[in-house]
Amino acid sequence: MANYVTQTSDRKKSTAMKLCCLGFLGLGGIHQFYVGNIGKGLVYIFTLGWFYVGTIADLIKIALGSFRDNVGAPLRE
Repeated sequence: MANYVTQTSDRKKSTAMKLCCLGFLGLGGIHQFYVGNIGKGLVYIFTLGWFYVGTIADLIKIALGSFRDNVGAPLRE
């Protein structure tokens, strides 16, 4: 039998989702800072989450489980 080791982030998916939803209130990019993507977080703040298109895409990615942290690990449940 093969032994698989899955690396997951120490960041929670539910927290990232809440922070991303908070971005709709004018605080875009907070979820990017949470997962360690400082550069993306700054871009999101200055462009309002790429005019909310990027924020909506991130909401979908977080919900589907394909959103990753700054080292490429998936968020944990």
